[in-house]
Amino acid sequence: MTERFELAIVGAGPAGMAAALEAKARGLSAVVLDEQPRPGGQIYRRAEARDARLEAALGAEYAHGMALTEKFLAGGVAYRPNTTLWDLSPELRLSVLRDNRAGEIDAAHVILATGAMERPVPVRGWILPGAMSVGAAQILLKTTGAVPDKPAVLAGSGPLLYLLAAQYLAAGVEVRALVETQPGANYRAAAPYLLPALWQRKLLLKGAAMLRDLRKHGVKRWQGASSLAVEGNDACTALTFAVNGKRERIETELVLLHEGVIPNVHVTMAINGGHDWDATQLCWRPRLDAWGATSVDGVSVAGDGGGIWGAEAAEHTGRIAALGAAQRLGKISEEARDRAASHARASLARLRGARQFLDLLYKPAPGQRLPPDDVIVCRCEEVTAGTLREVARIGAIGLTQAKTYTRCGMGPCQGRMCGPTVAALVADERKMPEASVPPYRPRAPYKPVTIGALAAAVDADTPPPDASAGAH
Repeated sequence: MTERFELAIVGAGPAGMAAALEAKARGLSAVVLDEQPRPGGQIYRRAEARDARLEAALGAEYAHGMALTEKFLAGGVAYRPNTTLWDLSPELRLSVLRDNRAGEIDAAHVILATGAMERPVPVRGWILPGAMSVGAAQILLKTTGAVPDKPAVLAGSGPLLYLLAAQYLAAGVEVRALVETQPGANYRAAAPYLLPALWQRKLLLKGAAMLRDLRKHGVKRWQGASSLAVEGNDACTALTFAVNGKRERIETELVLLHEGVIPNVHVTMAINGGHDWDATQLCWRPRLDAWGATSVDGVSVAGDGGGIWGAEAAEHTGRIAALGAAQRLGKISEEARDRAASHARASLARLRGARQFLDLLYKPAPGQRLPPDDVIVCRCEEVTAGTLREVARIGAIGLTQAKTYTRCGMGPCQGRMCGPTVAALVADERKMPEASVPPYRPRAPYKPVTIGALAAAVDADTPPPDASAGAH
């Protein structure tokens, strides 16, 4: 059976929840679809029950997120957890998978609030047991309260690196070292934006407090690191890296890697929306108007899926996208829309200065996205960086051509995890701007869907046979 709503929101993070509450207030019939069992998104993931000790370790922002999720759950919006979007047609029919059964939803407007993903940056040994991403470690902390029982080394760049370190320290975990890869040039590039960033003093003070916490606990910090490598045969035993021309080594059984986050553009790429190359964040982002509308009629984007701004900004963009949809669907006038969006726009303007400062400060170092030849880039098909460099040399100028030669990007993730690195390798090998490297074009199903799930949907929609049919 096909459900029908005026507005379908994909994603129940801060942007999706804020958009849903705004839509409800404007009289729209809305449904929120989310892959997770509970709302909150990656940033406000929550355990089955409230845990005061865990929330204390995660900080005041997480407590704000819990309040938002509870308001959302009490808001009377149709909510479909454990639901995966696997196709979005030009007619705005959403094909979904829920409880291993396929279904369909028709909408007059769609808001994609699919958030961000960690930037995949392969290093030697990154596939060893004991090496994982900072984001994955934080998911375990938020959803189950799980923390490592062994010392951790955090390596890479970006605010999440310090945040998890502070959260681990608050939870009693030993953080053996913090290995930072942002080069000194980043500090000089970001310096002119420090004054505008002072509009967000709370954010800067939070960062300063985390650094003080690291010093108080005696956490060793290495800065300007490069050529990271995880050592080990069957599992991680150490992290090695270069600093000031010298090779350093830290013994550890747990290495957590991170190089920032980028917009999750899988769906907007699949529906052939317009995208622009972000030269600061080194990623593609959807081309949006002032109300979050994409170049595809009836589809908008809210939150970090449209550009990395953080959880606070995501709520504002969610409200703005919902107001834009409400006006488009005739629920409110342009004047009422503009008036209702004024507060959110003013808040976004205050956030802009800090964002520019952070983006430049934590921009990945040029060599950090170019792994050595023997490093596996595509984990699905086990394609190495050396193989990708070779196909670039013999003529591959885009990701689809590289896929044809090597099967890189043909696994279940459809290139989400390898695409950014493949593009960087092709651009470097062919001495061309990365913005000129054609990206993967994902196709439905966006996520794996079984024949059994499709058959279950057909069975559910098929009326029972006429018992009298066999008598004629």
